[in-house]
Amino acid sequence: MVFLAFVTVSLLLCGLAAADLDDPEHFYAGGSAAFGPVAAGLAICGDYVSAATLLSTTGAVALDGMDGILFACATVASLYLVMRVVGERLRGAGVFTLGDFVARRLGDSRAGRALAVATLAVLAPLLLVQLSTAGHIMVAMLGLPEGARTGCTVASGLLMVCFAALGGMRGTGYVQILKVGVVLAALLLVAGLVLARYGWSPTALFGAARDRSEAGGDYALPGLHFGHSAVGALDLLSFCVTLLLGAACLPHLTMRLHPLRDARTARKAAGWAVGPIALVCLAVVVAGLGAGALVGRDAVRAADPSGSTALLMVTSALDPETGGPRHSMLFALVACAVFATTLAAVAGITLAAASSLVRDCARPSGDASTVRSRAAEIRRARGGVLLVGATAVLLAVLLEDRGRLTLISTSLAVAASILAPILLYALFLPGFSATGARWTMRGTLPLIIVLMAASPAVSGTPIALFPDRDFHWFPLQTPGLLTIPVGFLLGLVGRTRGTHRGVTRTPEEASVR
Repeated sequence: MVFLAFVTVSLLLCGLAAADLDDPEHFYAGGSAAFGPVAAGLAICGDYVSAATLLSTTGAVALDGMDGILFACATVASLYLVMRVVGERLRGAGVFTLGDFVARRLGDSRAGRALAVATLAVLAPLLLVQLSTAGHIMVAMLGLPEGARTGCTVASGLLMVCFAALGGMRGTGYVQILKVGVVLAALLLVAGLVLARYGWSPTALFGAARDRSEAGGDYALPGLHFGHSAVGALDLLSFCVTLLLGAACLPHLTMRLHPLRDARTARKAAGWAVGPIALVCLAVVVAGLGAGALVGRDAVRAADPSGSTALLMVTSALDPETGGPRHSMLFALVACAVFATTLAAVAGITLAAASSLVRDCARPSGDASTVRSRAAEIRRARGGVLLVGATAVLLAVLLEDRGRLTLISTSLAVAASILAPILLYALFLPGFSATGARWTMRGTLPLIIVLMAASPAVSGTPIALFPDRDFHWFPLQTPGLLTIPVGFLLGLVGRTRGTHRGVTRTPEEASVR
């Protein structure tokens, strides 16, 4: 009933938003006055909270202690970074995608096409992870057999397409705000129940989790996840830097910043975005420690080597009932919060991917001021949503649960190594051109693919894409420590070559420049 109530309210919100989708600005941006600072901040927070934030970070805290706490801190710092450093500068009328913004900033449409390729490379892995998680959570929430996971994944995909195609940016924004409320209520309740078990003492809670981890003092020190060797320290640093930069440049997050009305709205929205995400991450840390203390590190790892089931396991431990955990209202609320997170996330990611596909890869021609061309672009956008959604559902069904962490690492590495250099250079480096953007994308993306394929994230570890095989030769699970400097360097080299050779722009692009 909790699940059906959320889905019904979400569809109603998208239906109400659909009444105003009469031009591209309403579909892509929600209209210039769609959200005030409070609603905009909460919608940004909702886009930022993903299944990885709830499930993977909770599991990391339960299994690896201080490493998981560092991941949660990097998540909050990343959103603070994007809101404070680039949030006010990403505003722009008629700007709907990251490719739109960079192309207008540089006065060259070729930059937008380069950004489109990088955007799809970032969003596609995230979409597969979220869809797979949604199917898994629906099975657990409704008590269905494992054989029903494919049907649940398809059903989640249909809901996601309905949200994105029907409601556009405004409708998915309403769903994100609803999701923030559900997630905060569920996580704060779980965190409160965990702390109450240990006399409201964080120290006692951490001590109990450390004792049951059987890791001793290593549980309270960084490096348990990747190991305490020099390679492990580099891997931890690489992951934290990649998470910090990559999560700050996710296209479905930056897409929320373009419609903000003015700098004052952007500054107020920053507080309403960062505050709730800080509460979410704090509650996730407490829930992860509770899983380690109440369930035990070995039991969490036995259920899932990556620890992604830790949140649901600690929920069951907090409210055991004779009828089983699925008869518990607490379990229903937490499972619904996780499902709401994944469903809203896939809707936002699908909309961002379809927008980039339609606006940046195949820019519409003709006079966009006419009613006919506006309606045609909205039809193209909805067609893009259907195309992206159908492809993602098919791939998610084929992949099932394999390689979740590999896909997340790949997505963050592309965002940190390609989108971050292009965006920062476009904003702060005079003379940066589309040539630099193309050099960054064309040189860094193949390097990321090669290094990820040769890393322990793909083979040689229990949580790898191919856990039974070992053909890795690159020691780091996340290649950001190497690919991020390469991305920034290629942008500088491309800028120099573009300056020396010059670029040819249309009169309209030259006037914008």
